Amino acid sequence: MTTTPGESPGVQLVSDLVTRLPEFRGRYESHVFHQGAVQPHVFFWDVVQDTVRSFLGEDKGTADWRRTLAFLEEQSRRGVLGVDEVIVTSFLGDLPSAKEPGHAIVDQLGPLMAARYGRIRPRG
Repeated sequence: MTTTPGESPGVQLVSDLVTRLPEFRGRYESHVFHQGAVQPHVFFWDVVQDTVRSFLGEDKGTADWRRTLAFLEEQSRRGVLGVDEVIVTSFLGDLPSAKEPGHAIVDQLGPLMAARYGRIRPRG
């Protein structure tokens, strides 16, 4: 995928995710078709759903949850404001709660994302 100069960090994050994990390309194309443009926070709702389904073993066509978490941990370490905002708000914030299927994925988060998750959702 190509990006244009001056593109927001959140849009760049989506572009980088789809480039690294092409299993998200179909979701991306559908998202752009329906939204008219890349809306990172909206797109990441689908990323969360696909990642949790992969973790639960429910959908073999989605990106492997380990690769998705590794990519997001790597992006978190960059410390880019718009990237962190999307990851924290629209990925970590939308992970299943303690009583929902798939919540155990939070035990698999990398150290930086786990720390951020603990700050925004101290009770899980």
